[in-house]
Amino acid sequence: AELKKASKRLTCHKRYKIQKKIREHHRKVRKEAKKRGRKKPKKDPGVPSAAPFKEELLREAEQRKQRLEELKQKQKLNRQKEHEKKRKLEAKKNAAKITEKAEGKGSSGKSKAKTNKLLDKNSKKSFCRELKKVIEASDVVLEVLDARDPMGCRCPQLEQAVTCSGGDKKLLLVLNKIDLVPKENLEKWLNYLKKEFPTVAFKSATLMKDKTMPEQFTKRRARVDLSRTTECFGSKCLLKLLQEHGKAQNKAIQVGVVGFPNVGKSSIINSLKGVRACNVGLARGVTKSMQIVHIDKQTKMLDSPSIIADPSNSALALALRSIIDTEESGSADVLEGVDAILNHCSKQQVMMHYSIPDFRNTEEFLTLLAQKRGMLKKGGVPDVENIAKLLLCDWTGAKISYHSQPPGSQRPPPYLTEDKIAEMQECFNLKNLEEENNNTVQALKYPSPASSIIFQSAGMANGTIEENKVIEVASEWENLETSKEGKEEEEEDFTESDDEDDVEEEEKDVKEVNQVSSTLALALVSLTRHFLFSESEHSNSLSFSLDKTADEDDAYDFNTDYV
Repeated sequence: AELKKASKRLTCHKRYKIQKKIREHHRKVRKEAKKRGRKKPKKDPGVPSAAPFKEELLREAEQRKQRLEELKQKQKLNRQKEHEKKRKLEAKKNAAKITEKAEGKGSSGKSKAKTNKLLDKNSKKSFCRELKKVIEASDVVLEVLDARDPMGCRCPQLEQAVTCSGGDKKLLLVLNKIDLVPKENLEKWLNYLKKEFPTVAFKSATLMKDKTMPEQFTKRRARVDLSRTTECFGSKCLLKLLQEHGKAQNKAIQVGVVGFPNVGKSSIINSLKGVRACNVGLARGVTKSMQIVHIDKQTKMLDSPSIIADPSNSALALALRSIIDTEESGSADVLEGVDAILNHCSKQQVMMHYSIPDFRNTEEFLTLLAQKRGMLKKGGVPDVENIAKLLLCDWTGAKISYHSQPPGSQRPPPYLTEDKIAEMQECFNLKNLEEENNNTVQALKYPSPASSIIFQSAGMANGTIEENKVIEVASEWENLETSKEGKEEEEEDFTESDDEDDVEEEEKDVKEVNQVSSTLALALVSLTRHFLFSESEHSNSLSFSLDKTADEDDAYDFNTDYV
C-alpha cells in the first residue's frame, strides 16, 4: 500500500490560537511605536493646480534639484581623482623604497639622480632651459606663427632676446596653417609682418610617412584632397632662403624652430625633411627637449619645446597659448578658457558653425554642444568638462577656420628699431621671397570669408624664457622627491580625515536638498491659502511676503504683487 502525504489541515482551535497571537503581536508593536512617538513621514502635497505660476515653480524646483545633483557628481569625481593621485604617489614611494633597499646606499644616489632627470623633463624650468639652448646654438631662428592669430603667437621676450643677442643671428617669421584663413586676410598679414621681419607663408603636411615603418602599397586608393594632408606649401621657398643665407655665411648653419604650443613647429621640420622625423600630436607640449634633424649637409634644424606663456597674460592668451594638460587640468581653467574664446568671437558665427540655437552663457553653450554630440554622463547629464576640453583642442588644432584682422597702423615694438629691422632683413633676397610667397598663396585652396569665424586677437602673448623667472607650481613629482620616509602614518591619518570631510559634505548636501524642498512646500501652501482667501474677499490685488533662509539665495522671489 502506498503511503499518503500528511495533511496540512489544522484544527479550528489551533488556527484561532495562531490568529490571536498575531493580533496580540501587532497590538504590542503599535503600543511601542506610540511610546517612542515615531510618526510616518507626511507625503509631499505637491503644487495645487489653483496656484499661480505653478509651471514656473515646478521648473525652478527641478532646475535646483538638477544643479545639486551635478554639484554632487562633480564633488564625487574630484574626490575620486584625489584618492587616485594619493594611491599613485604611495605606490611610487613604495617602489622607490624597494629599489633603494635592493641596490644599497651607493647605487641609490645614482638612481635618485636618474629619476630627478626624468622627472625634470616635464617641468617648465626644463622647457625654458632647452629653449635657451636652441636660441644660443642657432644661426637663424624661425618663429612659427599660427596664421589664424599671428599677433597672439608672437612673443616679445623671444624677439628681443634674438635681436639683441649680437652677432649675425637672424629671426624669420613662418606663417603656418595658411589654408585655414581666407585669402584676403592672409595677404593683409603678409604685408603687415614683412615690414618688421622676413616672413614666409607655409602650409605643413599633416600626413607624413614614418621613417621607421615600411611602405605599404594598396591596389585601390580613394580620391582624397591631397592639398590638405600630404602636400606641403612654402617648403621650397624656406629651404632656398636658408641655403642662400648659409652660402653668404660660408658655413653650415643651424636653424632653431621656436614658438608657442600647437603652432606646428615639429610639422614644419617634418615637411622640410620629407619624413616624420619629429613626434607631433594634438596634445600641447609633445616636444620635451632639443632635437637635431639634418636636412642636408649645410642645414641642421633644431626642434625646441614650446615657449612657456607668462601667467600675467589675458585669459584668452592662456587658453590658446599655455601648455594645458587637458587630462589633469582643473575644470575651472578649461571653462574659463572656453569663456574667453567665445567672448572674442562673433556669437552668430559660432552658432552657425556648431549648428546650435541661441545661448545665454558659456555653460549653456557647452550643455547644448554636449547634447548635440551625444557626450552625456550617467543619467543623461551633459558632460560639460570633456566637451570643453575637446573644444579647446579644436581651436588650437587644425580643425576650425577662424581669422583675426591685422592692426590698423604699423607700430613696431620698442626693441625693434629701424636699424634692427634693416639688420634682420640683410643677407636675404626679399624680392624673391615675395614672389615665392605669392606663388604659394595662389596654389592653395582657402575657406570663404563667410565660413571663417571672425576673431578678436588679444595682441602679443608674453612668454618666459629665463629659467629663474619661471614660477613652478608644486607638482606631484616634487612632493615625491621632498617627502621623507617617516611620514606614512601622518598621510594615513590625513586620508582618514579626508574621508570624514567627504561624509560631512554629503550630509550637508542632503540637508540642503531637504531644506529647499521643505521651504518650497511651505511657500506653495501659504501661496494657495492667500490666493483662495483673496478670492473669497473679492480683493483686486494680492500681496504677501515670505521669510527667506540664508541658504536660499537663488530661490523664487515671492515679494511681488499678483493681479
